[in-house]
Amino acid sequence: MNESQPKIQRILSIDVMRGLTLFLMLFVNDLYERGVPHWLLHSEGDVDGMGLADWVFPGFLFMVGMSIPYAIASRKKLGEDTIQVVTHILIRTLSLLLIGVLMLNVGRLNSELSGIDRNLWAVLLYVAVFLVWNTYPKKEQKKTVYLLLKGLGIIGLLALVIVFKAGKPGHVSWLKIEWWGILGLIGWGYFVAALSCLFLKSKLWPVAGLWLFFIGMNICSQLGLLGWLDFLNPVFGVIIDGNVPSIVLAGLTVGLMLGQKSWSAKKIALCIAALGLICIGLGFFLRNWFILSKIYGTPSWALVCNGISMLVYSLLFLIVDIKGKLRWASMFQAAGKNSLTTYLAPDVIYFICWGMGFEIFFYKQEASPLLAVAGSLGWAAVMIGFSVFLSKINIRLKL
Repeated sequence: MNESQPKIQRILSIDVMRGLTLFLMLFVNDLYERGVPHWLLHSEGDVDGMGLADWVFPGFLFMVGMSIPYAIASRKKLGEDTIQVVTHILIRTLSLLLIGVLMLNVGRLNSELSGIDRNLWAVLLYVAVFLVWNTYPKKEQKKTVYLLLKGLGIIGLLALVIVFKAGKPGHVSWLKIEWWGILGLIGWGYFVAALSCLFLKSKLWPVAGLWLFFIGMNICSQLGLLGWLDFLNPVFGVIIDGNVPSIVLAGLTVGLMLGQKSWSAKKIALCIAALGLICIGLGFFLRNWFILSKIYGTPSWALVCNGISMLVYSLLFLIVDIKGKLRWASMFQAAGKNSLTTYLAPDVIYFICWGMGFEIFFYKQEASPLLAVAGSLGWAAVMIGFSVFLSKINIRLKL
């Protein structure tokens, strides 16, 4: 990478970092909690502390923010105006919210009331999602076929929503939004950061100021000072809380730092690392009033996680983009380019195995913590490879 021109067409370390966080996300999601070291897991809500799993999701949120300036620049390069970009942001947000809510309700489905096995309903849900949101090849002669597949996916989603029933006989309920799910949280964070980047014209300092504003929102929310906005919480609670937007905006800020033409590549790496140390310091300072808690979404936790993400990313930026050493990370890079598929595809395997009674998760046991951890690492690696394989046969989700 030319140090005098840090802004390049594609910053490879972004894909590598995104792929790395996805790998760790698959790993911690697969861990058998009773059989592995506690420091790998999520901490309880009331516990003032963090495990590896408490950093993984905010690490991915951070990378969502980092990618936004390049996604918007790419759309503008294609000739899209502001209204078209806003429309894309809205559609993508609504898609993430919809998929997140549907995934969240899988565990609530009553098979007897719905007339369909829960695992089968879940598999059909994921198949429909892939049909609707897959990035089909641009082959004019097969355009009709691809439209039919999308239509089949939409019909499938509608049918699954119609047959869905939860609860018990006499107390039947339908889909619920108890929270938005992982993809829904990503959707709200993306919504705030993408619109901010667009309307603030990708300017570093205004975006950084907005990041500080949402840290302040998170602090006020934790102190109970935003009760007057409770009527908005059923829909906009994630935004009002400030926690998720602050994490994504931190990533957006760093993403914009990468585009500063007057900064050398080494200066960018050092500035990101320094900012990371500042965030960790502020996080531990705020720990005097707010415990480190992912469950409660405290500002101290968000800042410490952002600081860790910045330090890890600055190192990857140095290794991959400045030093040009990429071969070791090729698998992570490929997965990072296909992030939604990498995240969702393993769930399809889970539900198929559970539904068919396949005993492939033999490593999930308490007798050998080493086997339990090694098994989940192996699972994550295989699923990364699986997503890369899917991308090669033109199965790539893109919202």
